[in-house]
Amino acid sequence: MTHQDELERIYSTKAPKDIPWNREGPPHALIEAIERHKIRPCKAIDLGCGTGNYALHLAGRGFNLTGIDFASSAIEAARTKAEAVGIRCRFLVADLLGSLSEITDTYDFAYDWHLLHHVYPEQRHTYVKNVARILNPRGRYLSVCFSEKNPNFGGSGKYRTTSLDTKLYFSSEDEMRELFEPCFDVEELRTIETEGKHTPHLSVYAFMRRR
Repeated sequence: MTHQDELERIYSTKAPKDIPWNREGPPHALIEAIERHKIRPCKAIDLGCGTGNYALHLAGRGFNLTGIDFASSAIEAARTKAEAVGIRCRFLVADLLGSLSEITDTYDFAYDWHLLHHVYPEQRHTYVKNVARILNPRGRYLSVCFSEKNPNFGGSGKYRTTSLDTKLYFSSEDEMRELFEPCFDVEELRTIETEGKHTPHLSVYAFMRRR
């Protein structure tokens, strides 16, 4: 079973409350970046948007927001949610490791929240190049993924298996800097505590600008 099949299985068979990363409220660090004016309302893209909770929140704050995910059931749920709350937000099915031919626009801001630990090291350079390609020159990018210091999911090792049978890769600050620097100027890189549905996590936070 591919990773895409695994996530499709989760979104199509689990109730939203049973999906650990499906949180209604936006993460504190993302909101803080907006409120500190590190990011202002602009044309933005949510990479791996899931059922659209964070994308809809930002769209409600004045962002021209597109959300993409390769799980079609997640995108269907996001579109239904947008219609129900009356918020204009574009949602597309797209593979972030593919050609991204579905993405014809470029953006001023891109973010992925707790996505990159689903992408293994051998795939990450392709992913980062795709992100850079859809950003405008000097566009901003925020990436947050699980730190190798995170005590959850067994508490040790780079690869760990979750209760949903997904395998995640846990990163260090140094490898994140090495990954991003060919395409981006890394302006802020640190380990932060991020919210989880049941327990907090330690995550690597990288805020950067496209060269």
